[in-house]
Amino acid sequence: MQRAKEVMKASDGSLLGDPGHTPLNKKEGIKWQRPRFTRKALMRCCLVKWILSSAAPQGSDSSDSELELSTVRHQPEGLDQLQAQTKFTKKELQSLYRGFKNECPTGLVDEDTFKLIYSQFFPQGDATTYAHFLFNAFDADGNGAIHFEDFVVGLSILLRGTVHEKLKWAFNLYDINKDGYITKEEMLAIMKSIYDMMGRHTYPILREDAPLEHVERFFQKMDRNQDGVVTIDEFLETCQKDENIMSSMQLFENVI
Repeated sequence: MQRAKEVMKASDGSLLGDPGHTPLNKKEGIKWQRPRFTRKALMRCCLVKWILSSAAPQGSDSSDSELELSTVRHQPEGLDQLQAQTKFTKKELQSLYRGFKNECPTGLVDEDTFKLIYSQFFPQGDATTYAHFLFNAFDADGNGAIHFEDFVVGLSILLRGTVHEKLKWAFNLYDINKDGYITKEEMLAIMKSIYDMMGRHTYPILREDAPLEHVERFFQKMDRNQDGVVTIDEFLETCQKDENIMSSMQLFENVI
């Protein structure tokens, strides 16, 4: 009975499919690459870990203390304006910017950089496609590059925004062609990219048709008028009423 419940988790219609990934038996000698959790909300995020690891002085503890850096050489123009636009403190913005400039001296992040970041955090899977979709979600104007200002505003929404703001951002991620609707094909592409990134070492072992089954359940919940697409209103209304989807939002933050 318990195993049956675990298998059902793989297709419960939540945002990520299986919020209950558990490691394989340790005797098998395989390390499960789990999204890393820390005490601070910011440090849940792969993108933040990446830039703050560059911002931390040599020999420092590159964990929770990274957000408490006091010596900052780099500072973006309009820092006060950015602080007003985001939910980050001035010190956090300074730390983020220093790491950003260390990793991206040009002041821009390109898609290849996203792919590099996610290949480092999810080495047992193929993060290429997911990094592509995530980059496009941040690259609002579609010019192939992300400025620090756009980058940090997006992070603020994902990590400290309201439920409504986070869900709107998630909708934008799934709406690959940005036409205002999520189709089954778009949702399936995102689901497959997430499963590919997490790798094969999941428990229970997922069948090849698990992503498709998940999408079907998702659309059963979301597509209220059965027209084959999910609108932003359908998405927001259903997500906020669904316990499985809301519980998966925390894990969603950990694959950003």
